[in-house]
Amino acid sequence: MPTPEPFLPHAILAVEDADPPSVPRVLVGPHRYIQAPGVLDHLGRYLSLVPSRRPAVLISEGGQRRFGARIADSLGEAGVEAVTVSFGGECSVAEADRVAAGLSNGLAGEAGNGEAVDAVIAVGGGKCLDAGKCVADRMSVPVVSCPTIASTDAPCSAISVMYTEEGVMEGVEYFPSNPAIVVVDTQVVADAPERYLVAGIGDALATWYEARTCFRNPAARSTIGGRITIAAAAIAELCADTVREHGAAAVASVRAGVIDEAVERVVEANTLLSGVGFESGGLATTHAIASALTFLPQAHHDALHGELVAIGILAQLALEDDLEEARTAAGFLAEIGLPVHLGQISLDLERDGEGLQGAMAGAASFPFVANEPFEVTPESLFEALSQAHELGLEVTASTGDTAYQKLRTA
Repeated sequence: MPTPEPFLPHAILAVEDADPPSVPRVLVGPHRYIQAPGVLDHLGRYLSLVPSRRPAVLISEGGQRRFGARIADSLGEAGVEAVTVSFGGECSVAEADRVAAGLSNGLAGEAGNGEAVDAVIAVGGGKCLDAGKCVADRMSVPVVSCPTIASTDAPCSAISVMYTEEGVMEGVEYFPSNPAIVVVDTQVVADAPERYLVAGIGDALATWYEARTCFRNPAARSTIGGRITIAAAAIAELCADTVREHGAAAVASVRAGVIDEAVERVVEANTLLSGVGFESGGLATTHAIASALTFLPQAHHDALHGELVAIGILAQLALEDDLEEARTAAGFLAEIGLPVHLGQISLDLERDGEGLQGAMAGAASFPFVANEPFEVTPESLFEALSQAHELGLEVTASTGDTAYQKLRTA
């Protein structure tokens, strides 16, 4: 079973072996956040805020077919000359190095008279955006995030989750600055399959449960090595409150092709509140379990990140012996179509028991597990996962799994 590389926050913020009172409280976030239907058409104008006149656009081939003309028109109207680079699909060290080397070794010159790239615009899902951050860091230029789905909180953070070429999570890269601009076109997001929005709700809900654990534990640290600010905790709580209150309505609106206030609020929660909340509020067991589950091919191939996070939420609450809250969370997750037991992410507790135990051993090695106020072992994680699985089975037996099935047949 693979062991993840160490999670090391940027050195300027980490304080080694300091007592809690002397550890700085730090809040970070993107320099600008812009959200509304149609804002992708104004991307060229927004680049004056960076400023950038010669960006590289990192986008998948499918993204280029869907959005390439709009982006080119917007950049052209603003007098911005860009070079387009195809994203290979996986946020890996090899992919980031490939793109950065191509830009540095003449791709920009071939397309634009040798002018140096002065920014990276990443357009796509979480992995493309994370890869864009890596490329920008290697080239020492700002990054602009343009998410086309609202399934993760990647757009706003100064962190990239790194995967192997096969898609198994293997580590994290940290950067000294958050994205210069985050441009979220809610029409683009709403046009994507609703399963992505629902997955983002799972990731957003986890933001509060993990930040709550970190905020209550004086020894806990955020992902950037600092103590958790009151602001970060409040943002994380608002994030969860927003998706609980408006999540079901937002999903219904997206299904009906309508962009209303519920959609706008949930997209903001999934993207901005969750992004600031997790990075400045801290992570705990939920994301350790979600990341470790990618070690198992069935889960990696069949489930989105936020769907694995949903299982991690229930396991963390079971680990913390907060079973009443776990039952409440399971009810909400099931209502909007997120998985609440292992069978819904193509795993079986008995058949895959050995693999799950290995995955939990990997999860226990994630440094942010230490943000729990007690010792966490592979055995306690496996027991908590088993409890969460049984609870999820009880909830689906009571409420059914109609919403879950609907997302997979849409």
